Amino acid sequence: MTKKTLPITAITILVFCLVTSALPAAQPVDKNTTLTFFGWSDQHVQVDGDGSHLIPAIDAINGLPGTKYPEPLGGLVAQPAFVFGCGDITEWPTTAAKNTYDKLLAGRLKFPAYDIMGNHDDGGKSPSPTIKNWLISRHGALSYTFDKSSVHFLCVYSEYDETLNSPAQPVAAGALQFIRGDLAKTPPGTPVVVALHLCFDAITNRDELVDAFGPANVILVLGGHYHKAKLDRYRNVDFVQLPSPAKKNSAGQITVIRITPDRVLALPYSYEKNAWSNDPRKILDKKLQAPGPRS
Repeated sequence: MTKKTLPITAITILVFCLVTSALPAAQPVDKNTTLTFFGWSDQHVQVDGDGSHLIPAIDAINGLPGTKYPEPLGGLVAQPAFVFGCGDITEWPTTAAKNTYDKLLAGRLKFPAYDIMGNHDDGGKSPSPTIKNWLISRHGALSYTFDKSSVHFLCVYSEYDETLNSPAQPVAAGALQFIRGDLAKTPPGTPVVVALHLCFDAITNRDELVDAFGPANVILVLGGHYHKAKLDRYRNVDFVQLPSPAKKNSAGQITVIRITPDRVLALPYSYEKNAWSNDPRKILDKKLQAPGPRS
């Protein structure tokens, strides 16, 4: 009896169907909602409580809604659901620095704020619980989650190892465990944004971090630490580095992030130049897709 074989094209189609059916379906952002939020990092309020350098950034954040996006994006910047900070709120965690930042959020910033802790906030080689306690009082924990417009946010504290004497660090084991544990409970396909203090260039165990995501639909990883806006893509994951308004090494920018049912945009805005960035190394604008293989 002659053995029948499938044509190569039929085999290819069959394999493709089997592989794609095994991937979790992407759950879209609420179809009636566009989620807009603003990002900044490394505010570095000084130990004496001087936070005057934050005022131009905060005033720009307050004034951005209604601003025209550059062509060909079109449209206007929506009111942000919140402002997210990726850590190093303080130069060092004094009570004066904490009080200044708290007052600026409560009295000057017009929108809700979420923050995570950076290495400076921990006190470096002179640890202090000041910012730790403040963050816990605001968010319930140093690592926490929240949901907006069907997007799941993981706000992750990663312990910094001062003995390495380097700004480049691994994402700590406890942080990786938090990520794995939370994503295991997150419905498959849910759009996820992960926020860390460390940026892509500073993370020394990137593969461990991406492996911790598993099959989750991680659409963005936010970071700070190196003060400049930047975009990286690694193993099909987009890393967005948020800019700093600090007195030193600041580009005078904030980043506008917009997530629609089918696209994600991260676009820096210079409040010093009153202009959008046109540097492709800093801009993310792409169609949202189901999570693919992270080879």
